[in-house]
Amino acid sequence: MTTESQRLTVRKTYKLYVGGAFPRSESGRSYQVHSASGDFLANAALGSRKDVRDAVKAARSAVAKWSGATAYNRGQILYRVAEMLEGRRGQFAVEVSEAEGLPPAEAAALVDAAVDRWVWYAGWSDKLAQVHGGANPVAGPYFNLSSPEPTGVVGIVAPAGSSLLGLVSVIAPAIVTGNTVVVLASTDRPLPAVTLGEVLATSDLPGGVVNLLTGSVAEMAPWLAAHMDVNAVDLTGVTDPTLARELEVAAAENLKRVIRPSDPDWQADPGLGRMLSLLEIKTVWHPKGV
Repeated sequence: MTTESQRLTVRKTYKLYVGGAFPRSESGRSYQVHSASGDFLANAALGSRKDVRDAVKAARSAVAKWSGATAYNRGQILYRVAEMLEGRRGQFAVEVSEAEGLPPAEAAALVDAAVDRWVWYAGWSDKLAQVHGGANPVAGPYFNLSSPEPTGVVGIVAPAGSSLLGLVSVIAPAIVTGNTVVVLASTDRPLPAVTLGEVLATSDLPGGVVNLLTGSVAEMAPWLAAHMDVNAVDLTGVTDPTLARELEVAAAENLKRVIRPSDPDWQADPGLGRMLSLLEIKTVWHPKGV
């Protein structure tokens, strides 16, 4: 007589991605993540104010190395990330399908678009300075040269409705130019972001360049927007107008650059606007030789 054995599904409890490592939330809290149809998928870490501070510290410590790398080197690293994304295409397709309630074929198309978007930004890494920098005509025996430089640490509220393509479309333009980021993943659809963290951890991207926090955006975003060591905030994914206004006011305390909330068509041509909005233009004068 034989009896059939039953196997329990191993459900993950995902951690945060900070400084190239996967720590638990400082608070020890977690929350349940469900699919668009209401099925339980996993537990995710519920980030706290302390986690935001730790992530900003990690991002700041990575600025010098990342911004000091050559644009060509940054582009090569982003290409490597795209290769890793392609290698986990099947997993991302399942997660996007479950998160957004999409048919498998449509979810797979969005994953392909996300990989292509990452490659597109990688290609701009060593070209943007030539397009938006150069020599300026001035009166006098001088060279006057302008070049784009990174802003520094950027806080990002990821899009709530586009769990992978939108996420890639806000992270890639920030880091390709030398910024480092702290990203608050979508509260309801965090799993593609967590898997992206796993991809980044196994690529050539230095730890601290991208830091991903899961949990309540309403709880963590005010601390991120008000943090004095954050130089810019991208509030694209904020859907509550009252919260958006509070974050803009908090960001004004140290004159952060602010990308205001919006709901763009993530499948449209992204253009250069998002990259340029997170750059500073440095101009230098140099006397001409006699």
